[in-house]
Amino acid sequence: MKYSTKLSDTVHVMVLIAINQEKSLSSASIAESVHTNPGFVRQLMLKLKKAGLMTSVAGHARPSLSKPADQITLLDIYKAVEGEKPLLHLDTHTNPDCGVGINIQLSLQGFYNEIQKTAEEKMNTITLQDIINTYYQRTSMHNDLQNII
Repeated sequence: MKYSTKLSDTVHVMVLIAINQEKSLSSASIAESVHTNPGFVRQLMLKLKKAGLMTSVAGHARPSLSKPADQITLLDIYKAVEGEKPLLHLDTHTNPDCGVGINIQLSLQGFYNEIQKTAEEKMNTITLQDIINTYYQRTSMHNDLQNII
């Protein structure tokens, strides 16, 4: 089973844009950091533009956030790239001739909806700036460790 990494990849793109405001960032250079292809990065950036989270001009390698990082939530980013897609998915292909197969998904649905609601509430409290701050803390600790070794 393959899991989507669109959210983490999109946050990666947005952090790169936020911390490199004075530098040129082509989709190729961003893709190199994310370790993917430029086409995928362009798809993510297009979704961010449509959601009003970033701006860019075709042919210019200078994307920017459309609002301050402390006003962009993880939920905003999630909805930009995943839409209304839930975090957890029901298996709709279970055996209809089995008592468990026919009822388990309906039994899980309410719990999954509750988990989705709770996750979205939490994601709405985490800003891109929080993530950037944590990034800087981690890189600072890493640099401190490098100086010790």
